[in-house]
Amino acid sequence: MPKKNKLGIETLLAETAKFAEVESTYDEPSLFGITDGKAVGTYLEHKFIQYLVAKYDFE
Repeated sequence: MPKKNKLGIETLLAETAKFAEVESTYDEPSLFGITDGKAVGTYLEHKFIQYLVAKYDFE
């Protein structure tokens, strides 16, 4: 298994911008009709964490 890079603050900020740009380019059918902002935020938070876990080591 290849070693992952450590996630620092600068990299986190760059990855956050990249993730947001990609996520804003397509519809998310599982969120249609959801009016609870907290539920939407939690969904995106979990998706973002999985995105980071696949690429970096962090605590």
